[in-house]
Amino acid sequence: MFFAHPVRFLMGAVQMTGLPPDDLPEVAFAGRSNVGKSSLINAVTGRTHLARASTAPGRTREINFFVCDEQLRLVDLPGYGFAKVSRGEKNKFQNLGRAYLRGRPNLKRAYLLIDSRHGLKDVDLEAMEAFDLAAVSYQIVLTKTDKLNARDVAQVTAETLRKIQKRPAAFPRVVATSSEKGTGIPELRAEILEACAI
Repeated sequence: MFFAHPVRFLMGAVQMTGLPPDDLPEVAFAGRSNVGKSSLINAVTGRTHLARASTAPGRTREINFFVCDEQLRLVDLPGYGFAKVSRGEKNKFQNLGRAYLRGRPNLKRAYLLIDSRHGLKDVDLEAMEAFDLAAVSYQIVLTKTDKLNARDVAQVTAETLRKIQKRPAAFPRVVATSSEKGTGIPELRAEILEACAI
């Protein structure tokens, strides 16, 4: 019921000095460009157009903040992997995401989104290294599971769980979701509220 309460876009920040005060618990969503971050945020909040999904990968170049019932913030971090921009520009907004992870005391958990059709890629392992280094608790969320059959979803979930077992900051549960069908969304909402002690 929590996510039926008012949810609004708060702001987009392009540098650390522009972040909102750290007075509310936050959870952050990270992942490769085109992994379905905007769609997942919309599904979690039960909104259609809260986070803007784009057909062009790598469009999120700032940190976007959404406030839920004035009690917690969902944070959309810049995607990585596919953005068609110069390397310097790409480093700039990816470094912004890393700086946020390192310097945000009210960050309760990060959710690393992985396309269930492709599983963990090398570029995702780099993101996991960044989480481990920043000592930020992160949980893997598989997206687009409606594109697979149930057996394949179970297999990629088990495989992902096995790969993160020895990672110091990885949360030992994997959530398999489909924004399209709503699969796994109630479970993810419960994880978020638990992480934020709401």
